[in-house]
Order: sequence, then structure tokens, then C-alpha cells
Amino acid sequence: MHEERYVIPHEAAATIEAARRAGGAVWAVGTTTVRTLESAVDANGEIGAGSGETRIFIRPPYQFRAVDHLITNFHLPRSTLIMLVAAFAGYDLTMRAYREAITSGYRFYSYGDAMALL
Repeated sequence: MHEERYVIPHEAAATIEAARRAGGAVWAVGTTTVRTLESAVDANGEIGAGSGETRIFIRPPYQFRAVDHLITNFHLPRSTLIMLVAAFAGYDLTMRAYREAITSGYRFYSYGDAMALL
């Protein structure tokens, strides 16, 4: 899995934690955000401020600890990022969604159609 650098400012970490304490959900916009937050969550399930690099490869049956919902584009089939989506939404549901996307002519990759995973 490729490496990505990340920075989580103190203000962002505090905002996420305040929302969680108030019963809110964490929405990640993009797979880089998912990988960042899942790499930064501590043993108590809290997001900490800081910077670093992540090589986390998220795939089924990964148990998410930091992210509740995801907005992302339709990634290329047979990619590591479709495996992240499958870990989040379930493999069978992901494959059904992709079959529908292909049948319906959805666009894939960075500037294509998007999905919200609840």
C-alpha cells in the first residue's frame, strides 16, 4: 500500500472529539481522510493531533474505530481503494453497487461519480 503523509491540526482533532462526545458522527471525505483518521486514533478511540505517514491497508474485515461515514468517488475496480470501500460497506454490497454503476454508465476515478457510505 502506498504511503501518504498527513497532518491533523489540534483544532481539527478537538472539533472531531467534541462532535463525537456530543453524539455526532465522523464523516470522512475521501479515502486519504479515512486512512489518516484510522491511523491517528488511539487505544481509547480518540483522534489525536499530529503528523505522520500512513501505510495502513484497509480491507475486509477491518473494524473502523475513527470514521462513521464516508464520501468517496467510485474507485477503479481491483484497486486497493475499492477494498477500503468494501471494508466499510461490506464486500457484497460494494460489488452490487459497482455492477449497478457499470451498468448505469457511472464515471470512475478522481473526477467521476461519488457515493456516500452510511
